Amino acid sequence: MPNPRLTGLGTGLFCVAVMAVLGFLDGLLFDTPGAALTVYGVLFLPVCALTACWVRGGDLLAAPVAAPIAFAAGLVSVAGGGDGVTGWAMGMVTALATGAGWLYGGTLIVGVTVLVRRARLVRRRAAAAAGRPRPPAGARPSGGARPSGGGRPSGGARRGG
Repeated sequence: MPNPRLTGLGTGLFCVAVMAVLGFLDGLLFDTPGAALTVYGVLFLPVCALTACWVRGGDLLAAPVAAPIAFAAGLVSVAGGGDGVTGWAMGMVTALATGAGWLYGGTLIVGVTVLVRRARLVRRRAAAAAGRPRPPAGARPSGGARPSGGGRPSGGARRGG
């Protein structure tokens, strides 16, 4: 299985794109909104798991935010509705209400996976920090040299002005 590391934006785009494609295919294959919503919800769960596994460690918070947005984005083509904007809006509200269990389940999968990954990341960093000696208080980590490129000119002289 590939091991991509998606940024926060990449996580959202991946999740929304996959759910939009799955929702479109689901809407084409199933005539009744109830059956389409059930299949859509079942397909939402592995997409949530992949999203939580593929987000990089620094952007773990993006996955639980992206999952519900992706669910709603893909639901546009699955939700049944009447004619016009009002019928479409009622179909979306009904589909969100009846598919809330799938939405909560997928978001729970993402949340738990992200929390476990975050705990492992913190534990790994703490173990790595415990293995190396700490520098004395006030010491600079770069060996005492000042970073170049900003601040005062080298040599300690100040320019008049």
